[in-house]
Amino acid sequence: MDEASPRLSLGIAAVLVLVAIAGVIDLVLDAPTTWRSAHVLFEVALMLTSLGFALYLWRGWLRTSRSLDEVRRDLLQRQSALQAERDAWRERAQAALENLGQAIDAQFDKWGLTATEREIALLLLKGHGHKQAAALTGRSERTVRQHAVSIYQKAGLSGRAELAAFFLEDLFLPQPPARVDGQAITR
Repeated sequence: MDEASPRLSLGIAAVLVLVAIAGVIDLVLDAPTTWRSAHVLFEVALMLTSLGFALYLWRGWLRTSRSLDEVRRDLLQRQSALQAERDAWRERAQAALENLGQAIDAQFDKWGLTATEREIALLLLKGHGHKQAAALTGRSERTVRQHAVSIYQKAGLSGRAELAAFFLEDLFLPQPPARVDGQAITR
């Protein structure tokens, strides 16, 4: 429901109340001699119908307003929960990445890589090509290729794919436990 709908409902309810008030004023000004005439009964029915519809619209507006407030509160709670979940995931991921970074750095130490070779090796490990690594480091593509060859020789690897496999080959997502009749089976 858009924001104009409640205003429209309230506007229509206000007009209906005004119609009922106008009917009362008209009856008072007419000063009918009998209250059982068709004219008087028609105006009373019109006033009661107007007031009934006004009350119906007003109650609908109140229900809608309460429902909207409830949805807003629920949305804020969900948003808060999602933000907390996102922040917790980022903290866990950051800790895991720090540990992975330290392990990679330790392996670069074992291979005896220079600071420049470490920088190039990390860019290659991240999936950058020689051209991209050259652009990112401000070196020529030829220089980056020479450093890459030196990295592969020191590590005893044949290329970029083996470099990535060295660090990532054993990286698997945890498998959910197998289940039999709804019971988890430990492996």
